[in-house]
Amino acid sequence: MSEEETPVSGPDLTQGIAVSDVTAGTPLLGHVGDQAVLLVRLGAELLAVGATCTHYSGPLAEGIVVGDTIRCPWHHACFNLRTGAALRPPALNPLPRWRVEQRAGMAFVREPLPAAPRPALAPAGLPQSIVIVGGGAAGNAAAETLRQEGYAGPVTLLSADEAPPCDRPNLSKDYLAGSAPEDWIPLRPLDFYAAEGIDLRLRTQAVAIEPAARTVQLSDGSRLAYGALLLATGAEPIRLAVPGGEMPHVRVLRTLRDSEALIAAAGSARRAVVIGASFIGLEVAASLRARDIEVQVVAPEDRPLARIMGPAIGDMVRAIHEQHGVTFHLGATATAIDEAGVTLSTGARLAADLVVVGIGVRPAIELAQRAGLAVDRGIAVDEYLQTSAPGIFAAGDIARWPDRHSGAAIHVEHWVVAERQGQVAARNMLGRRERFDAVPFFWSQHYDMTIAYVGHAEHWDRIAIDGDPSKHDCTATFWDRGRKCAVVTVGRDRDSLQAELAFERGRAA
Repeated sequence: MSEEETPVSGPDLTQGIAVSDVTAGTPLLGHVGDQAVLLVRLGAELLAVGATCTHYSGPLAEGIVVGDTIRCPWHHACFNLRTGAALRPPALNPLPRWRVEQRAGMAFVREPLPAAPRPALAPAGLPQSIVIVGGGAAGNAAAETLRQEGYAGPVTLLSADEAPPCDRPNLSKDYLAGSAPEDWIPLRPLDFYAAEGIDLRLRTQAVAIEPAARTVQLSDGSRLAYGALLLATGAEPIRLAVPGGEMPHVRVLRTLRDSEALIAAAGSARRAVVIGASFIGLEVAASLRARDIEVQVVAPEDRPLARIMGPAIGDMVRAIHEQHGVTFHLGATATAIDEAGVTLSTGARLAADLVVVGIGVRPAIELAQRAGLAVDRGIAVDEYLQTSAPGIFAAGDIARWPDRHSGAAIHVEHWVVAERQGQVAARNMLGRRERFDAVPFFWSQHYDMTIAYVGHAEHWDRIAIDGDPSKHDCTATFWDRGRKCAVVTVGRDRDSLQAELAFERGRAA
């Protein structure tokens, strides 16, 4: 992933700055040499950390300070100001830190500080080994967290994919559009897993779980014993069940290989039809337009994304795509596909040499079902992400958990949620008993416009709009029976952070 530095500006903090110029809770942007640095006051203490988020290089000076943490305005990563640790995904790497000296009413930023040491856990009471099934967001985050928390036992990460854990959100955005290089995509280089003692096994399929024996059976017939098991098998794209739906030029997008196949196909394609106005479908449409391919979108609804975002945001999304040359065929479905095009339920025929299906995903829960675990439109877990079987946890797209913010059991298929659940599940496998109560968050990118969503609104009876969606500057607040459920922002990153914080603090009503 990209980690370009924030441009250097502000005072040279090595030369000193008046302590009185640093306002409590407001980061001050300066620099040390050619590195952008934030100076933050916490009481009488002054802390200096890097000013660039380690996820997509977001400007932390535009974020918010909460307690002894700072949150990124772009994708809500969170860092500890004292240790630099990345506390919440999507950031995985810590921030650099510097020593701050206070003298005669001045503050001077001095030498870099070493990385904070990891804790050392005594093995007593810990699982003898941990197996993670699934190499996506939740599985990778869990494996990393186990090591960061000091767990020294065997960790095995099983992935059916042929590629190591990758930055999946980028596969439909900049990478597919051709504006992100390939070296941005892996979450970690392969040698990271070896260095951390994580046994990453690619192209490896788990086919059965034996909860009583605490073993996982693999497709080659071998078995792995576990002390604790995390299921993080994610979701699978729903295929289009129409004549021609399995033809070679009909694609879905889930894995790095899927994205690479789309990029290869886009090299010769002139006309594409995207079936489904989902987030993935529309992000693919934007990326293909960036490659100067003619794009038509087919969907049964009257407005794209209106079921999730409401009519005003749906109209805004449609407008920006049309401004970039996308043609919509709404109120229609595909009934047949052949080598030259797609036939619609309206009788229309669309010429296409590339078809992309984005009609949703379904959680991959078959492994859990065969093992007799409780399922309910996903794998049912408690507030600690433990399943109905002792020692087995679930996280990510497959988990349905009791959400304290909505008061209901919910199932969310978002990258950041999956990573955060992976972290919590890892700590709970170590006996922490930490409740998962993070506020759901996701973002979606359409050309130069980004939509941020916090909360969870499966239904609502009122949407309050502040600002002008047509100018890509607005906040949409979703209410249900007097309770605030979710907040969508466009062009208001800081407001999105504040909305997330309000939900956390129980000020959503």
